[in-house]
Amino acid sequence: MIKKLLGVIDATTYCEELEELTVNRSLAAVPFGGRYRLIDFILSNMVNSGIESVAIFPKFQYRSLMDHLGSGKNWDLNRKRDGLFFFPSPMLDGESNGIGSFNHFAANIDYFNRSKQQYALISNCFTVFNMDFKPVLEWHINSQCDITEIRKNGKSLHMYLVKTSLLKELIETRETTGYTCMRDVVTDIHHTHKLCIYEYNGFAEIIDSVQSYFKVSMGLLEPETWKKLYVQSHPIYTKVKDEPPTRYLKGAQVQNSMIANGCLIEGTVENSIISRAVKIGKGSIIKNSIIMQKCQIGENCVLDSVILDKDVKVESGTIMSGSKDYPYVIRKGTVQGALMKS
Repeated sequence: MIKKLLGVIDATTYCEELEELTVNRSLAAVPFGGRYRLIDFILSNMVNSGIESVAIFPKFQYRSLMDHLGSGKNWDLNRKRDGLFFFPSPMLDGESNGIGSFNHFAANIDYFNRSKQQYALISNCFTVFNMDFKPVLEWHINSQCDITEIRKNGKSLHMYLVKTSLLKELIETRETTGYTCMRDVVTDIHHTHKLCIYEYNGFAEIIDSVQSYFKVSMGLLEPETWKKLYVQSHPIYTKVKDEPPTRYLKGAQVQNSMIANGCLIEGTVENSIISRAVKIGKGSIIKNSIIMQKCQIGENCVLDSVILDKDVKVESGTIMSGSKDYPYVIRKGTVQGALMKS
């Protein structure tokens, strides 16, 4: 049964509320949890559910996404049959109001025509969760559903399970029906398909703003949340990088934080998430913050409720602070000096 499912990931979504983190990358490629990208969660869930063919449909700033995923080797998707496929968007007009533009699919209809999987799972790229889709497919088949929408607490997770033949029909008839995506179909009270709702009771959080990104990230520091998301039998895969262990020099203090490999810590880190190859200078205090890859923080700095994107350099003596509701975000590759206090 597990080989009957085709994976389709929509990576075209743009959230204005996340602009500070998506200037140079797509939403799917936004770093999360110190070593992952947002797309790692849905992609790992698909692979763990036995899906062997996954198509990714990107649109905006997808170079970093393609660099992260490569051939799909880290997800065991670099295979002769099926595997990982990229279908960058043609010049679409933004006519789709939901996940999975039928016009985008139509431009790559050969992929669906060649696929032998009987069912397709269409999903967004911005949900942080750990889910097995096999029970969903079994329930969908036993309930004789045409379309199954996955929800949590009554709200859509923007994931849809549909028969591949029906999906192709919806793509081919889009101009006649006026449907631009799956959301249009399930919200149309006049459609003739049997719509089913699958209520997911596990951990699932949608990242659609800086506030939700910060809140969900900080939640990883809670053991109960960590156990729900990172399950040994159902791992979240990501791009492997061979880096040395983190070095803690004299005077370093770390409390309730996640520290990735390759860091050099001389200062104090509390309730924070530190990504790979970050340097934190002597006397600096980092609290309630997210520091992304290869950031360099000088000596005697104070950062509280701050998000530093990749490759940010913070000069010695700099003070920056935000709040849990409005974290202070610094864009990728910028330099923050001591006179730029906030």
